[in-house]
Amino acid sequence: MNRELALEFVRVTEDAAIACGPLVGRGDKNGADGLAVEGMRRRFDSVPISGTVVIGEGELDEAPMLYIGEKVGCGGPEVDIAVDPVEGTNLVAKGRPGAIAVFACAPKGCLLHAPDMYMDKIAVGPRAKGCIDIDAPIEENLRNVAKALNRKISDLNVVLLDRERHEELINRIRKAGARISLITDGDVTPILNCGIEGTGVHMYIGRGGAPEGVIGAAAIKSLGGDMQARLYPENEEQIKRCIKMGVEDYHKKLLLDDLVKGDDCMFTATAITDCGTMLNGLRYFGNGVRTHTIITRYATGTVRFIDTVHSFDKKNMQVKL
Repeated sequence: MNRELALEFVRVTEDAAIACGPLVGRGDKNGADGLAVEGMRRRFDSVPISGTVVIGEGELDEAPMLYIGEKVGCGGPEVDIAVDPVEGTNLVAKGRPGAIAVFACAPKGCLLHAPDMYMDKIAVGPRAKGCIDIDAPIEENLRNVAKALNRKISDLNVVLLDRERHEELINRIRKAGARISLITDGDVTPILNCGIEGTGVHMYIGRGGAPEGVIGAAAIKSLGGDMQARLYPENEEQIKRCIKMGVEDYHKKLLLDDLVKGDDCMFTATAITDCGTMLNGLRYFGNGVRTHTIITRYATGTVRFIDTVHSFDKKNMQVKL
């Protein structure tokens, strides 16, 4: 993929974040998601790609915009697209930290077409690459990651979704001596945090959405980290859906290169609300808004943080720190 596309992709997530920004903290998660979808969809109309949405807002009959299989872009290289216009709709509705607008892409055929179901995941950053195994006991994974990071297990911070299904796992992690940060929604952000030194996140583990797993895999791969996963269909209908989408071995341990194939993927995230020390949420001033975005590219190992001021009234533009 042409590196000049990077700024185009930044504009995609910026527009989604800005569009839904007015609904932060207003209790309307569906309204926020709808505005973000519209903002992202409009921007795609001017992006020079021939993209196919493989991770999107649902099936054609469920989501009229950015549905799985939709073609986006105004012509260019053929790419697979994974989007979540609002990762953490509840976070936006409640005005809580951690909400982002996210986008990932790779050459055609390189992103796993993950059904909308649960997926078990484990992710770490670059220094612990090759040290995790989703089939191993959590205690073994903690020991291996701590050794790779030259830390004690008690120094590790593990992020999980705060769900009843994780109760046993949480107890075992604490018994092993590691610290835990429980989150209410949105597991792309902590997977992204794993890949960046200084965020205080050393591992993400647990069961969350499969589509978010693929997006997170694009992020962690482009940052040089590692991730493994396994789909978790809960009934026959979901098994049939796996097969329909080309995933016949739905019990297979998915390595990072199964989730995102090849040597060229890009990931972009714009913060809607604050994301810890990594990204600042939307900042409004009298006639504009300031956005903070991360964009990564696996082929070059480039990681950019882009701080942008968007003026709603160019005649009276005022840039403030």
